[in-house]
Amino acid sequence: MARKQRPSAGQSLETLQVFPNPPARRVSGSFFNRELSWLEFNQRVLNEALDSSVPLLERVKFLGITHSNLDEFFEVRVAGLKQQIESEGGHRSADGLTASECLRVVTQRVRALVRDADRCWSHDLAPALEAEGFRFLKPGMLDESDRQWLASYYQEKVYPVLTPLAVDPSHPFPQLLNKSLNLITRIHTPDGRDPGATRLAIVQVPRVLPHLVRLPRPDRRRDSVFLSDLIGANLAGLFGVAQVEAWWSFRVTRNSELYIDEEEVSNVRMAVEAELHNRRKGEAVRLEVSSDCPEAIRRELLTILGLEAHDLYVIEGPIAPGRLLAILEGDDCPELRDEPFVAPIVESLREGADIFGTLRQGDLLLHHPYESFDGVLQFLQQAAADPRVLAIKQTLYRTGGDRRIVGALMDAVKNGKQVTVVVELKARFDEANNIAWSRRLEEAGVHVVYGVVGYKVHAKVCLVVRRDDDGLRRYVHLGTGNYNPSTARLYTDLSLLTCRPDIGEDATTLFNLLTGVCQYRPTHQLILAPFEMHERVQALILREADHARAGLPARIVAKMNALVDEETIRSLYEASQAGVEIDLIIRGICCLRPGVPGLSERIRVRSIIDRFLEHSRIWSFENAGNPSVFVTSADWMPRNFFKRIEVAFPILDGRIRDRILQEILQESLQDVAKVHQLQSDQSQGDQSHGIYRRSPQAQTPGARRSQSRFMDLARKSPPPARPGPAAKSPVRIRLGKRPE
Repeated sequence: MARKQRPSAGQSLETLQVFPNPPARRVSGSFFNRELSWLEFNQRVLNEALDSSVPLLERVKFLGITHSNLDEFFEVRVAGLKQQIESEGGHRSADGLTASECLRVVTQRVRALVRDADRCWSHDLAPALEAEGFRFLKPGMLDESDRQWLASYYQEKVYPVLTPLAVDPSHPFPQLLNKSLNLITRIHTPDGRDPGATRLAIVQVPRVLPHLVRLPRPDRRRDSVFLSDLIGANLAGLFGVAQVEAWWSFRVTRNSELYIDEEEVSNVRMAVEAELHNRRKGEAVRLEVSSDCPEAIRRELLTILGLEAHDLYVIEGPIAPGRLLAILEGDDCPELRDEPFVAPIVESLREGADIFGTLRQGDLLLHHPYESFDGVLQFLQQAAADPRVLAIKQTLYRTGGDRRIVGALMDAVKNGKQVTVVVELKARFDEANNIAWSRRLEEAGVHVVYGVVGYKVHAKVCLVVRRDDDGLRRYVHLGTGNYNPSTARLYTDLSLLTCRPDIGEDATTLFNLLTGVCQYRPTHQLILAPFEMHERVQALILREADHARAGLPARIVAKMNALVDEETIRSLYEASQAGVEIDLIIRGICCLRPGVPGLSERIRVRSIIDRFLEHSRIWSFENAGNPSVFVTSADWMPRNFFKRIEVAFPILDGRIRDRILQEILQESLQDVAKVHQLQSDQSQGDQSHGIYRRSPQAQTPGARRSQSRFMDLARKSPPPARPGPAAKSPVRIRLGKRPE
């Protein structure tokens, strides 16, 4: 692993040199494997689909998310392992595995995960759905009236879209699109053309059509036919043969990483567009086939695709279960869904409120999705319309092209303001969408900048420059989540709105860095990656270790999506050994091994998987009774520290710091119903992935559930219209008793 040099003041990103990390102080068994840890996260997602206490349609959603996650894992991580095997020698990662060894254990773990998912569908969800009136029928099971309706549907809406593909010397095997669902069969050639011979034939299930065909019913029954089954029943007519004896489903997953040498291209947007076409036909990394597919067909597909036996996955349930998510559409069956939740809008951020006047009185913190993201939209829309606003600068990573955000930026240009947007075109799997709406912004007169060569711009920042009565003032929004109102209803994130002069100046420095000649200048409050974030995190952790050695209060509470960086993990181990109590709330990957005597016995790791995706990142350092609290867009991963533009911002308002420590972090640490605890038990042999266990009280009626508590707080105690006074004394985290 290589890391970037920290630049000095005035140094540009382009002149940063890459040099090896210092030799790792390896301790046997001190790191979990990254890939296996991610697969354990996906198992926790699947466990929500297996949990009978979760509403039925939400369980279907979790099953679909499990498979969608697994698709991306193969497209990126497994593809990367295969490339390492081809290009590298016997290099071992921090957990001690080579790429070949890692791929082997990953394959075993994925097979177990797929078996669990298949059983979840066939033994749990499918029978439960049928009991609620959701049936998935085969065409041969239908009565005459249904068959006639389905035949008419096929002829009018399906048949015109299909393309039959024969495979023979004059018709080579087609270049199948990534993750497309396909049907394969063997057909007998007609008389006069090598009579009696058979050949492969393929048809791709169109993505443009609904994958579930809902049959007309006068009552509450919800009978459907899979589009693939409908096409399969009509293959004979499609290929012009008397009959088709059998057909089978299969799907190919391809390497989907984009490969762009930004330093060698003159137009990044055009280069990304060109590479997106290659993604659909990248190297195959996985083949999924239905369980009834004959061995000969499996072998032939593997050979054609250049895959090996370990790349084959036999699926007992529906291939591409994401198709099942269609039953979630609409608003019927509320009894089978989560209770609706409508987030309140902070009064001082509602339409017509004087947002800028409110911020001049103090900072505001929003906890999404419990407090509506509409407040952030109002901030942007008011800035676009306010005649006193002179300029708006914003980073955009995954906005989804929401009309309110894009429209506000366009309106700002019409109103004579200078608008600059830094668009990250390489936001994985959102590239095409980002290209489309960035074009519209450019056409409207917005100055669009496509990131920084060699780095992803992952920071979430909006800067508004306004002429107030007492002079120019900068208003800033900083967040942990994307400027995307859709995901803001599904992800837990934090937003800070402020007009503190030093933060405004730092935001200006950041945008000058992104749009100018990329000269780094030291900041007053914001911590920026790839410049100083990694070094500052180590210093903050080791400061706690020094306090613990001196007998002063020392504790670390950190919430994030992933912990992978080796040096940060070693710093946490050192702090634990010095006596620092450490609580980590990590949704996904965790390569740190907690609770190991002599190494990490004071470290505890929790993961919360619930209705909303945990996405906020918070760092809290006790600092001898004067807590330092930061909120950030970055995880503790090498890519965030060294390959992305990230921002961590301190919480300077004591009242807001109090809320983060005593409400957000404390409630998360007290969760019982949805928390999974990472274990240190090694009794089952070499566990390279880490074992998570639910609390024994998880199913107890009334078990504490942090997300439910946050919703209750939002419903019962709407945020105040105006900020309250700052705390007069530092807020302290209550320390638990240290182990003897």
